Amino acid sequence: MQPVTAVRHRVVPLRSIALILVSMFCFALVDALAKSVALDYPANEVTFFRMLFGLLPALAVCLRGKPLRQRFAQLDVRGQTLRALTLLGASALFFAGLPYLPLGEAVSIVYSESLLVIVLAPLLLKETLKPRDAMAAAIGFVGVLLVVRPGGAASGGATHWLGPVLMIASALFGALSIIQIKRIRATDDSGTTVLYFTSVGLVVTGATLLLAWRTPSPGALGVMALLGVFATAGQLLMTMAFREADAGALAPYNYTSIVWAALFGYLAWGETIGAVALLGIALIVGSSIAVAMRGKQPEGPLV
Repeated sequence: MQPVTAVRHRVVPLRSIALILVSMFCFALVDALAKSVALDYPANEVTFFRMLFGLLPALAVCLRGKPLRQRFAQLDVRGQTLRALTLLGASALFFAGLPYLPLGEAVSIVYSESLLVIVLAPLLLKETLKPRDAMAAAIGFVGVLLVVRPGGAASGGATHWLGPVLMIASALFGALSIIQIKRIRATDDSGTTVLYFTSVGLVVTGATLLLAWRTPSPGALGVMALLGVFATAGQLLMTMAFREADAGALAPYNYTSIVWAALFGYLAWGETIGAVALLGIALIVGSSIAVAMRGKQPEGPLV
């Protein structure tokens, strides 16, 4: 999770575009890997292994900078803990909802978190809600309704409402995490933030294994290892991209992950997205990009 930056009118470096595109591919691959194991294993267990296998890459990044003792001596513990817990909730709810929706639809619903930030920021951060942003959010929420419309087809034989409710809840927790970023002290850099989140997530989800656990097969364990590695790689690539370009300028490229997710869903599970849902996804993406172009959107997905 990263700071929000204002839009500056300049040419976007091709290197940044390449980095953000590869980052979005990694995130979509994480989503597909997560769905492949979420069909057979509890969401808390999938989240635990995502944290476990993501810990070493996050630690390696932090060791390249200032010493860990210095990083954690200056840490905004309260702010980082709230941020970690909200993001952890977003991740667990997302994994829990994956078995019940086509992958492309699931990812697009979660992307509505940037629109929820618009609604929540005036309440939690005392920011002014501009009419243009309110209109963009309203259009985006219409898109969400089209994606989760009554009577839409849900995968896995589950009732249609469960998957969308879990994804909307995930988006809400993701929005709260984004808002919490604004409250964290500027001395906490992105590497420290990722490492702290992964550590807290590992402890919390580890404790929940007493409630739900299924011993993973070697193949499933390998998939969850890849999940953790690609999630951390995506975060690092995204951070590199936004060091060289603005969040608003790169925002349109963020949504390529929806295209990848839809493609993976079709290839792996034969999932298709209907015309109405496609219209809803277009409204979500369009309204989110419109907001991002005015410097209101976070840098990318939080996995």
